[in-house]
Amino acid sequence: MDLYSETMQILKKYNISANKKLGQNFLIDENIVDGIIEKAEVGKQDLVIEIGPGLGTLTKELLKTAGKVICVELDERMINILNERFSNENLYIINDDILKVDLNKLIKEEKTEEITNVKVVANLPYYITTPIIMKLLEEKLDITSITVMVQKEVAIRLASDENSGDNGAITYAINYYTNPKIVLNVPKESFIPVPEVESSVIKLDILKVPKVEVKSEKMLFNIIKVAFMQKRKTLVNSLTNGKILNSKDEIENMLMNLDIDLKIRPEKLSLEKFAKISDYVYNIEEF
Repeated sequence: MDLYSETMQILKKYNISANKKLGQNFLIDENIVDGIIEKAEVGKQDLVIEIGPGLGTLTKELLKTAGKVICVELDERMINILNERFSNENLYIINDDILKVDLNKLIKEEKTEEITNVKVVANLPYYITTPIIMKLLEEKLDITSITVMVQKEVAIRLASDENSGDNGAITYAINYYTNPKIVLNVPKESFIPVPEVESSVIKLDILKVPKVEVKSEKMLFNIIKVAFMQKRKTLVNSLTNGKILNSKDEIENMLMNLDIDLKIRPEKLSLEKFAKISDYVYNIEEF
């Protein structure tokens, strides 16, 4: 039975449809499912955390390749389906909001001598993509990679750099913690119901050491956030309006000392330059 027919059969059997509020669209393209597994490089040594498994389309294939799969699903309807579809000792299903789950504790409990790596593999709910990814990164989990399907526009922003014009505040966080790469593009027709947007699969390989060294991560990301709140303004004006220092003159003096163009806009600044600004401000506050 092909994946489309199997999906329709499950939906009919349980008399359910996609929940728009939870951003549900069901994947019906076998090639994309296989592609996700391949790009994530899932093996028997891996503990895989799947977020929002839905009907279990990706789960079914992950169970064939991973050492163990943990599914975190908010929709109770899907929990019932997953429990009935799969009776596998290598599957652990959690009915909860991923943003509330203590993943550090979970990983420590589930890793074994045989299962040494932890990977996140998922078709993420698009409406909370950014909070989920930032949770995975900011909590400094013991994971090696994150391979997730997201809205194509978001994937481009996540994987961009300071010269692309597509970057945003999250771009710098992604590049601070990971090496990002778009590994698959997914047409709208790969889902039912058909979404309004194109999708992409992005792989984030977690860096053992962040890409730049800073005295305060909190300071770094606060400055980046402030800079991008008024992205179309110059960096001088954005940082001045955000009260990063006491006055515009102090901001301009700082940038000149750091050899940064006073006319530059935030999206043209490198992560390394933001790190220098962060350390400069940190030193002033400490003094």
